[in-house]
Amino acid sequence: AEKLVAALAPDVREACEIAIAGPGFINFTLKPAALAAWLRAHDSEHQLRTGAAAAHAGQTWVVDYSSPNTAKQMHVGHLRSAVIGEAIARLLAFTGARVVRDNHIGDWGTQFGKLIWAYKRHLDPAAFARDPLEEFERLYKVGSNTAEADPAVMDAARAELVKLQAGDAENLAIWKRINDVSLEAFQQIYDQLGIRFDHALGESFYNDKVEAIYGALTACGLAVESEGALVVFHPEHPRFNEQPLIIRKRDGAANYATTDLATILHRAEHFKATGALYVVDKRQSDHFDQLFLTAKKWFEKTNRPLPHLEHVDFGTVLGENNKPLKTRTGENIRLRELLGEAEQRAFALVTEKSADLPEADRRAIARIVGVGSVQYADLAQNRSSDYVFSWDKMISLEGNTAAYLLYAVARIHSIFRKLGVAPGDPATEAAASALETPAELALARKLVKFPDAVRLATDSLRPHFLCLYLYELAGEFSTFYNADKVAVDDAPVRARRLLLCARTLLILETSLHLLGLRTLTRM
Repeated sequence: AEKLVAALAPDVREACEIAIAGPGFINFTLKPAALAAWLRAHDSEHQLRTGAAAAHAGQTWVVDYSSPNTAKQMHVGHLRSAVIGEAIARLLAFTGARVVRDNHIGDWGTQFGKLIWAYKRHLDPAAFARDPLEEFERLYKVGSNTAEADPAVMDAARAELVKLQAGDAENLAIWKRINDVSLEAFQQIYDQLGIRFDHALGESFYNDKVEAIYGALTACGLAVESEGALVVFHPEHPRFNEQPLIIRKRDGAANYATTDLATILHRAEHFKATGALYVVDKRQSDHFDQLFLTAKKWFEKTNRPLPHLEHVDFGTVLGENNKPLKTRTGENIRLRELLGEAEQRAFALVTEKSADLPEADRRAIARIVGVGSVQYADLAQNRSSDYVFSWDKMISLEGNTAAYLLYAVARIHSIFRKLGVAPGDPATEAAASALETPAELALARKLVKFPDAVRLATDSLRPHFLCLYLYELAGEFSTFYNADKVAVDDAPVRARRLLLCARTLLILETSLHLLGLRTLTRM
């Protein structure tokens, strides 16, 4: 231990108190001056980002998330993929990656035959004018139920699908109308959630690329004919040895496996992806395991570099009865209605706490708090677990909630407003004296752990680690604020406490933005 201590670099000695404790134990205690130096150096989001950017510098990551089906409204089942995917995309970008956000929408397939059949025969123009997506959803149910009950209708629906796949002008126009309406409705939800995509390369984008997949996998000896289908066997795999991956069905049609293989190739060749993350619920684990195994063998046989492929799985949103969250009638809860209710509940909370604010201001605050509460309640859970959706816990100023953290942000802004100082003002912070009190040191130690929290959340692709850090940071700030008065007459003491307030605010706001939440200055 003595030899190791003697060999330590001078900067380590300068930053730490070093003590040998017992036989072979060396204790390092960061000096208050080192804590203060880190806080001074990291005085902006740019500085925080610069420190983190080396982790994925020069890498390109495709994040595949949300991925709803067109002609249907987004429901609560789409929530987790959207908010987890967006948080992961932001974390990767913060740590230096070029991120490609891809919404792999379900805009092709057998359902369109039934939908087009119903559209031509049962469209309600007035209903379509009021709410096009609602009408398309009704038409799909009509087409699907009628086709299931009447073989002649099923044949007619198949004929409509064949015409669509062959490029029939009328059917293509209907299909395009369905997708345009759907994407517009999806975008309204994404705007509420603060989500943006670089691409929406749905299944239709890969429709003309599947023949090449059949040829490529057959040519390299992976795909073989079996019972009329084209399949890939994995005899060495304990689960898939008798369950081949079907890439062309008996009737000659492509399926998810085909378009997913075409997607992997496109991401490797077009985006030059370092990796691709698939934010999809855990029930699809077998599909992705088999898909990735097939891609690995294919790329090895053809001497192509394969991007890192990872299924970022997540559990189910449950109601308080511990069953998947549904309406009383058993229908999936629509996401726009869920977010609307969140805003209303947040408005009630804001009105209770700040009734003197103008209604327009309370509505604006409620939008941020309501939507943020839904996002944060999801992100604060270990994504692999199911979680119980509880309004009372979600929109609360107590516990690990968005409202609690947003209130902490607003409270720090109010400190600076009252003192007439801007957060991070260089002239104010230049006068700061050395950190002294236990509460100051504890808060500083928590602040310098921000890079560790970001690294852990990003490396594990689990945003809840950053949520936990924020909750602990807000608690540490509350302890500091209650123990050490900020607005004291001693200017150097006031300056150092304002510096701690400013860095807490910076890290809270930066982290909440990384999670996809918006922040506010009053609440």
